[in-house]
Parts: sequence; C-alpha cells; structure tokens
Amino acid sequence: MSRLRRPFLSDRFFFVTCNLARRRQKLTEDDFARLAEVIQSLREEHKFFLTAWVFLPDHWHAIVFPRHPLTISRVMEVIKVQSTVKVNLRRKTDSRLWQARFFDRAVRTVKEYHECVDYIHLNPVSRGLVERPEEWRWSSFASYSDRPAAILPVDVIRLPADQNTRL
Repeated sequence: MSRLRRPFLSDRFFFVTCNLARRRQKLTEDDFARLAEVIQSLREEHKFFLTAWVFLPDHWHAIVFPRHPLTISRVMEVIKVQSTVKVNLRRKTDSRLWQARFFDRAVRTVKEYHECVDYIHLNPVSRGLVERPEEWRWSSFASYSDRPAAILPVDVIRLPADQNTRL
C-alpha cells in the first residue's frame, strides 16, 4: 500500500475525518469527554486552531488549521495516539482505537468552509442521533449559535464576506 501524499500540510484549513477501528466498541459520552480533553490539551501544546468539530459513536470530524511547521499529519497523529491511550485506559484494553489512516481535505474557499461547518453540525441529524443539531452536545454547534459555550471551545476566525474568496 502506498503512502498517501498530501500536497498541502500546514497553514490552511483542513476538514478531517477520523474513523473508529473496525470491531471496536462504539464511543460513549465518557470517551467523547476524553477525546475533548486530549484535543484541548494538544491545541495548547501545539498551537493549532480548531474551528468546528463533532464527535459521533463511530467517527469524528473537525476543521483544523495547523500553523507551520506543524502539519495536519502530525496534528492527527498526536490526537489519535493520546486519545487511544486515554480511552483504552478507561476501558482497560490496549487495542487500536482509530483506523490507521484519516481523511482530510484542504478547504479552498469561504463557501466550502461554511459548507464543511454545516456538514459537521448536521452530521448527528443525518445519522439519526437527534432531530436538530442543537440537541447533540458533542459538537461545536453551540459555539456557532447564541447557546452556552460548547464542551470544547473553538477558535473564532473572521472570514471574508465574499463566498468565492480563496482561503
């Protein structure tokens, strides 16, 4: 199997997806809390931006902006390793938590950025977990509305008004 080549590694927004490893028990609210703790801690340590996110029982999505020299690959590696350690410690197991690879896409325009945020926040609805995005507490939806702050706060960014502006 060849290694995935990423033409862009840092200094841009990435829409990422990380899937649970096959045959792993679905993530619980306790697991979501540990994942949120890990991401918050790593944001402080590695100084990457997190602008949207959602945790679901079998995967999670986020929009991440790693600043050079940090790369998207490194961000995902440290999140996956540290969250695996925390979740496995709680579950008293030692198997792999996440699939070996993750999926990412460089977000190219303001319009695409907003589409990714909407996709993230509507994902629990499309999966049948809730009827409205505000009912799912494990996402950044609250940070985008007038609701109390989300469990994992996001970095506030200002984007150009023109939807066709390249990011």
